[in-house]
Amino acid sequence: MTSIPARLDRLPWSRFHWMVVVGLGFVWILDGLSVQIVASAGYQKELGLSSAQVGALGTAYLVGQVIGALVFGWMSDRYGRKKLFVLTLAVYLIGTAVSGLSMDFWFFVVWRVVAGMGIGGEYAAINSAIDEFIPARYRGRVDISINGTYWGGAALGAVANMFLLNTAYFPEDWGWRIGFFLGPVIGIAIIFVRRNIPESPRWQMTHGKLGEAEAQVTEIENAVIGHTREQRLDHTYELPPVDASTEIEVGRIPQASARQIAHVLFRVYPRRTLVGATMMITQSFLYNAIFFTYALVLQNFYSTTPASTQYYFFPFALGNLCGPLILGRLFDTWGRRQMILLTYAVSGGTLALSAALFHAGVLSALTQTILWCVAFFFASAGASSAYLTVSEVFPLEIRSQVISYFFAIAQIFGAIAPLIFGVLIGTGESRGPLTVGYYLGAGIMIAGGVIAFVFGVDAAGKSLEDITKPMSVTPAGPTPAGPVQRGASSSATPVGSGPAAPTPAGSAPAESGSADPPGD
Repeated sequence: MTSIPARLDRLPWSRFHWMVVVGLGFVWILDGLSVQIVASAGYQKELGLSSAQVGALGTAYLVGQVIGALVFGWMSDRYGRKKLFVLTLAVYLIGTAVSGLSMDFWFFVVWRVVAGMGIGGEYAAINSAIDEFIPARYRGRVDISINGTYWGGAALGAVANMFLLNTAYFPEDWGWRIGFFLGPVIGIAIIFVRRNIPESPRWQMTHGKLGEAEAQVTEIENAVIGHTREQRLDHTYELPPVDASTEIEVGRIPQASARQIAHVLFRVYPRRTLVGATMMITQSFLYNAIFFTYALVLQNFYSTTPASTQYYFFPFALGNLCGPLILGRLFDTWGRRQMILLTYAVSGGTLALSAALFHAGVLSALTQTILWCVAFFFASAGASSAYLTVSEVFPLEIRSQVISYFFAIAQIFGAIAPLIFGVLIGTGESRGPLTVGYYLGAGIMIAGGVIAFVFGVDAAGKSLEDITKPMSVTPAGPTPAGPVQRGASSSATPVGSGPAAPTPAGSAPAESGSADPPGD
């Protein structure tokens, strides 16, 4: 029996949690920085690339993300979170740095794929680790805010481009290369921070390492107590006792096969699978449709120059950054389903309004950008909540793999969106086709919010194990209620021992204590 999940969830916010947030979350800023530098295409003239080849570099990065998510997601569930969140960051930093040494198109493509593999692995391993470390009452706002910081990096990339691509400051063949080196230089420091982040005790307890997990949680508790005492005037603090009724008994299961994962997704939790897929696909479609074509819209319909278009990106990025930071808390206090519906519906409704005004010809480049800022202030929080939803509503043992599957599906649908909208924009002679595209994107987003509200899970403030029981939880009855002192486990039975056999992988127990009825 173990109370590890309850012990982690009762912790007050401390320096340890800030280390997790900075160490695991900072990479999204680096990703935004890197993507914005690539999007600027400052290398196009030096390397002699066509517009199609520049676009192919974006596709190569996307392909790498999908491969990385699938490969490293599987490895994260098998070998642990810590090994992977060090490995994936190293792969990403190496791929990004070597990209800055490119002398021809194919060399550039290969290393953009490598960088994409690293960031794809980050989506799977990092979202898993963050949710398993952060106390339940903070999990929503932290996860959503971290995923939203991508846009802070994108804004920094746009600022950097103003200097790096200005030949008055840097030679034409050096500015964009320096941009690629910025992320790896910063990222080296993050690797050292990550080395101090322990393995997820939740992962350890389901992989035959219960003793190590208990010791790890005790070490975390002692660090949190020490930090909390430092912050108090009387320098006294003790953690509240853990209710023994929160204890669970876990066994060890083999690595789940693809067939077993499919059973969990489509037989045990089909509604959660529907919600996760819908949220990921709809937000990816909308984001890619607008983000990758906003410059074309401004230039073809509002006659902005390529250089001036960069200035319109700042408020767009600012709205995307502020949305998760400001609205994230409400996902923990008001509720997941309510906030998902609000963010998806408001973003879709605002986009529909902008479509009507765009078709009427009453918008300028400035007012069009303002409407996009409002729409994506809400859409960014909603998009981040899609990753939160997928990472917290499926069993711990397959969490990283499930995130990788949904991420890959979202990227595939997201890749279609720019192609569709690029065709609709055309040469800018007619507003009708693009207006239809905007209404389509708005409708898809609203539908995603409605589906999540109707079929979603009320996960706010709940332990991950209360939302979804791990597949390795044994069918033993609950322990009688009562307090358990800090660091104590009423029956420290080694994983896999005792008379109760673990629940077979692929036959995840019907949910108990969650918002959904048993069997989803």
